[in-house]
Amino acid sequence: MMKRFFKWVLRVFLGIATLILLLILYIQLTYKRKFDALPTGIKASTDSAVIARGEYLVMGPAHCWACHTPGAHENLQEAPSGGMSGGLEIKLPFGTLYAPNITNDAATGIGTYTDEMLARAIRFNVKHDRTALVPFMTYNGMSDEDLTAVISYLRSTKPVVHEVPQHDLNVLGKGVMRFLMKSYEHATPPPAALRPDTSAEYGKYLAINVANCHGCHTNRDKSSGQFIGTPFAGGYEMPTKSGTFTSANLTPHPATGVLAKWSAGDFVQRFRAGAAYPESPMPWKAFQEMTDNDLKALYYFLRSIEPAEQRVTAFRPKLAEGEKE
Repeated sequence: MMKRFFKWVLRVFLGIATLILLLILYIQLTYKRKFDALPTGIKASTDSAVIARGEYLVMGPAHCWACHTPGAHENLQEAPSGGMSGGLEIKLPFGTLYAPNITNDAATGIGTYTDEMLARAIRFNVKHDRTALVPFMTYNGMSDEDLTAVISYLRSTKPVVHEVPQHDLNVLGKGVMRFLMKSYEHATPPPAALRPDTSAEYGKYLAINVANCHGCHTNRDKSSGQFIGTPFAGGYEMPTKSGTFTSANLTPHPATGVLAKWSAGDFVQRFRAGAAYPESPMPWKAFQEMTDNDLKALYYFLRSIEPAEQRVTAFRPKLAEGEKE
């Protein structure tokens, strides 16, 4: 009787092991899924005003340099130098990702990519080889006009030769790419153009589609990266060498919202002051480049959203060995 039982257990085990091996083989062979994206019609411009607008977005509110400039992520409060040649390591449970070289170098950067390829990557999270990008960028809803400006500026940058490693995905990462990763789907098409002003509506555009306030000031699950908190209510923890930063509650809650008692002028001055902590993960240096009107638009939008009660401790220093909270 026992002999028959062990034989049954062995068969079940071998059956499960075979299924797992087949699944791993299937993932290995098929994880590089291809996606199609609608043509954007975006074409880079050589107009100096368009390029200037792109530089403002890339170096200011969109803070592209914060991830694409080597070493910048270690100190976001210093002016970037050396070009956006990539290489930042992003270590995740499913592998290590590397920020690409987005200078106009033909061998190691974006020099051989068409304008459409670049636009497709930013708007739909689809790479030049039609595989899906891990959705770190949040510029999918950027207007045609601003997207044109960004690509025009990138085309104007000095080429930097810097070979960046390919993403190093483990089995879990390849499974994510096979079953979960997809191109970005727009509920409504992005606007052709938006006139910058100080309205809450324009502030919403900046907060969600350009400056990514939503991405850091909404709590996320540590494993999946999925949003789990109330939008803009903060609570997302970001560990550093000296301690843990937690994103602030930007909703106008009278007791726990950081902006509850601020005027538009206070908001602008806070950005002009820059980082209170040198290791702050918020790219204050980039946001200091924003115009007063753009900052006011952000302020009016944040004041217009639903208040959410969430008390946040901005910074908790790392405890010495043996110390208790």
